[in-house]
Amino acid sequence: MESLILLVDDDPAVLSVLKDCLRPHYQVRIATSGGKGMELARMHPLPDLILLDVKLPDMHGYEVCIELKQDSLTEAIPVMFLSSHSDAKNITHGLELGAVDFVSKPVTAPILLARVKTHLRLREAHDLLRDQNAHLEQLVSKRTRDLEARTTDLQARTTELQLSHDLTILALGSVAETRDNETGNHIHRTRAYVQVMTERLAPLQPYRENIPKEHWIMIWKSAPLHDIGKVGIPDHILLKPGKLTTDEFQVMKRHPVIGRDALRGAEISMGSENTFLGVAKEITLAHHERWDGAGYPQGLRGESIPLSARIMALADVYDAMISKRVYKPALPHADAVDAIRDGRGGHFDPFLVDCFLENADEFRYIASRFSDDTDKGE
Repeated sequence: MESLILLVDDDPAVLSVLKDCLRPHYQVRIATSGGKGMELARMHPLPDLILLDVKLPDMHGYEVCIELKQDSLTEAIPVMFLSSHSDAKNITHGLELGAVDFVSKPVTAPILLARVKTHLRLREAHDLLRDQNAHLEQLVSKRTRDLEARTTDLQARTTELQLSHDLTILALGSVAETRDNETGNHIHRTRAYVQVMTERLAPLQPYRENIPKEHWIMIWKSAPLHDIGKVGIPDHILLKPGKLTTDEFQVMKRHPVIGRDALRGAEISMGSENTFLGVAKEITLAHHERWDGAGYPQGLRGESIPLSARIMALADVYDAMISKRVYKPALPHADAVDAIRDGRGGHFDPFLVDCFLENADEFRYIASRFSDDTDKGE
């Protein structure tokens, strides 16, 4: 069944561009005022995505968004704002209200279509996650009732449930990766780096008596979700080939909070905040914090930063340094190791840096195994 998109705009020229762009691929529903837009947003079947003009004849688009997000019937529908004002202040305000993206006018059809496809894929992944877990929890509950007679079968189902969780995490991580065509195998490399670190740290003091094996496993399995919040960053900032301006960087710095909120929303949809996404929320929110307190978004310091995020920060920075980007060449492995060493006690947890230095050759092997191209530094 084709996805349904609700267009809320009173400009005939803009509506003409939107319809020509979207109707070959999706069903389209149109409203020319905020009040009518809210009425059509609540009409079954509910839209899968809403393109909402900021300035409408009867009310402000931000007001429409607020009402939609406060209504349990429409709160999960992704909203993309349309506006001729694309400064950082307006973009940030729209994202804070719960929108997933901000599209500048005049609308460029190919770019709009690409961004619509991205957010519909993310919505599908979110719905899949919710439905899949509801279904699996029902199955596990049934198997539990039959535990005495079917122990072996329950163990098999538990294994299937864990495999489903793992695949879901990788699928969601890949959705974020599609927004940035330069990340390549970034999620696979960082997942492997984090796995190396957790396996080396687990038997050491002060961790071996305080952190169960299952928690270490969940840290490295959750690593692919660390940048899921980038799906909420506008393309002209996320894909900019050069250095970001101060205002643009302020928008980029919102992706940890956007990611945490998306995962929290998934938990709420599943009816529980004690799911396998708990560690992923820690990593997503805090992987840009620094040991010395100079990071973001909360400015946490030292051990107030979750251990999972401290590990992810080191892995993420190492991979960024040894990866080629349009605005920089790949740094050789040895130089990246020196930079991590220099960040001991500043950017990074000193204990984790020591662990990294002892296992740096494994990081180099992983980088080579999942290399994006042959130009990577050695």
